[in-house]
Amino acid sequence: MGLNAILLPKAIVLSMLAPACILPPAALATAFIWKIPRAFELQRIVLIVGMFFILLSVALVGVNAGGEFYERHLTIMLFVAITAIIIFAIPLVWTTMIAVMALGLYLFFQMYNPNVELGSSEAATLFFASGIVATVVARRTMTILAQKTFLLELRDKSRVAELADANARLELLARTDPLTGIANRRWMMEMLNRLWSGDSQPTEGIAMLMCDIDHFKLLNDSLGHGEGDRCLVKVAGIIQSSMRGNRDRVSRYGGEEFLIVLPGVNEEEAIAVAERIREGVETASLPNPASGMSSCVTVSIGVVYIPHINTASPEQLQNRADKALYIAKQSGRNRVVLYKASSPNA
Repeated sequence: MGLNAILLPKAIVLSMLAPACILPPAALATAFIWKIPRAFELQRIVLIVGMFFILLSVALVGVNAGGEFYERHLTIMLFVAITAIIIFAIPLVWTTMIAVMALGLYLFFQMYNPNVELGSSEAATLFFASGIVATVVARRTMTILAQKTFLLELRDKSRVAELADANARLELLARTDPLTGIANRRWMMEMLNRLWSGDSQPTEGIAMLMCDIDHFKLLNDSLGHGEGDRCLVKVAGIIQSSMRGNRDRVSRYGGEEFLIVLPGVNEEEAIAVAERIREGVETASLPNPASGMSSCVTVSIGVVYIPHINTASPEQLQNRADKALYIAKQSGRNRVVLYKASSPNA
């Protein structure tokens, strides 16, 4: 409209000024109220009233100018209404009210247009009405599609989160012993491989403990597998509580055997941890009446220690821990035995 005013004769522009002054405050007030979230009813009223005055201002500009500008500005008014319908993400009722206001103003002023017959005014109104209705329907369709897209994105994000959670649970199950809740043999093997091949190797020595419950088969045979399972859970808890924070690693190696890795220790510390486990199990007084050695559950532990991680492989340490455990069993059980090489090549 401003560019149009520059191109028009001065007399016509002066006739347009009074109604044109309605538009800026109406537009600014509508934008101000709409920009900041406010009460739903207030926004609705301000938008409808503001749009009414904006449309009325555009229409009166053409009416005051007269002649060819009369109908031209009425058409511009309809264009402004269509733009508002597209821009504002508002409910269908509000959109319909703006459309009805625009068409009502168009028909009203066209009926008093001296250059247009009544029949032509009605026909033009019906023509523009079809276009505005199509715009309203398109805007509504876009809103519905946007809502569906948003809901689909939420659903997809929810599914991705559920899938990630399920994968995490499966990964945890794959690496956890379901009975005792501690790590299983697979996880321990992976941890050992990472420890031996990684850069964060312990600067001090490393120890491996092989722990076995004494006469566990006799416990199962006399008290039943349910009591045997409870014994495994209790022993696993005692072993876990004997560790030095998050540095040490514990796993159920198989059956009644537990494998423990102590990185960054010396020989005395490794033996002390093993003794703490043995004494803890003995003190717990878990029943094992069929054991010929003690009426309570006891454990035997084989310990192997190396001063540096590169001096032996994980397989070699397990083999030596097994040998130390075998000696503990043969020596009477309920004891800790440290592996001693019988020869330089052992």
